[in-house]
Amino acid sequence: MLLNWTVMILYNYFSAMFVGPGYVPLGWTPEKSQDCMYLQYCKVCQSYKAPRSHHCRKCNRCVMKMDHHCPWINNCCGYQNHASFTLFLLLAPLGCIHASFIFVMTMYTQLYNRISFGWSSVKIDMSAAKRDPRPIIPFGLSAFAASLFALGLALGTTIAVGMLFIIQMKVILTNKTSIESWIEEKAKDRIQYYQTGEIFIFPYDMGSKWKNFKQVFTWSGIPEGDGLDWPVRDGCHQYSLTIEQLKQKADKRVRSVRYRAVEDYSGVCCPVTKGVKTFFTTPCTEEPRIALSKGDLILATRGLKHWMYGEKILDSAAEGGIRERGWFPRKCVEKCQYDSETDQPVDGEKKNR
Repeated sequence: MLLNWTVMILYNYFSAMFVGPGYVPLGWTPEKSQDCMYLQYCKVCQSYKAPRSHHCRKCNRCVMKMDHHCPWINNCCGYQNHASFTLFLLLAPLGCIHASFIFVMTMYTQLYNRISFGWSSVKIDMSAAKRDPRPIIPFGLSAFAASLFALGLALGTTIAVGMLFIIQMKVILTNKTSIESWIEEKAKDRIQYYQTGEIFIFPYDMGSKWKNFKQVFTWSGIPEGDGLDWPVRDGCHQYSLTIEQLKQKADKRVRSVRYRAVEDYSGVCCPVTKGVKTFFTTPCTEEPRIALSKGDLILATRGLKHWMYGEKILDSAAEGGIRERGWFPRKCVEKCQYDSETDQPVDGEKKNR
């Protein structure tokens, strides 16, 4: 049984790793040219982002139905390998539970045969069993320590990977990805902030958990569709989600604040020269840091107490709109008093927009 668990776990693990999530073809454009207005354009891939696709900085490609980039498989979890990745998250805890049962019963039986109860003390003799004959594999102190360590690893893996499996099943049964769940939350915040009265309905939820389940898991192992076109629920547009993404992107530009760098920053993860609080409160994220030189302009979109995240406006921005994004210490910048694009105070126009 343990060999069966091992084979199934490794098969799904390597399938998720080597099959990959599936990428949007380079230079892809929708069949109807008028549909380009509903899509974002990726300058790296030189193509439009298909519905439900996102650009991964690690893979450097636009991934179809991207859920997240997983360091465990050194690849993205997306359209083609979502089922294999989820099965791996299911089988790994089951195999660890089976192994934990074996470890517990082994230690129990071996220790039970080595314990002697006295009137005032309990003694454990690890040299040999008192009742049973000598085992094929001697169970000494080192074997007991190894079994106890392996039991801790098995239980830790069961809890950690099991929680990931529960999270994945929640998004699969609603036919969403982790990124799309975040987009849906931001849509609610945007509508509430501007009081537009809109009602955002997630277009890919088929209304049935079983139908959503079949979008990922099939008997053939090949997911439905081609990863570019997706069935939508009644009353929703094929590009409902991408239109909402464009609205959020425009809102992000409106609500961003312009800052100017007043100190140089090398782009290191934990800068020592920027203060103790900045050093110890560095953001725990894989998002990059950006190097700053005195006088650089940055559009900040979000921030923490001692760090901010934004886009550095380069000299070539006027030509191609290229920007560098990442975290930088709040201590290195100061807010610009006036927005050069509108010649208006930055703080006074955000709420009106």
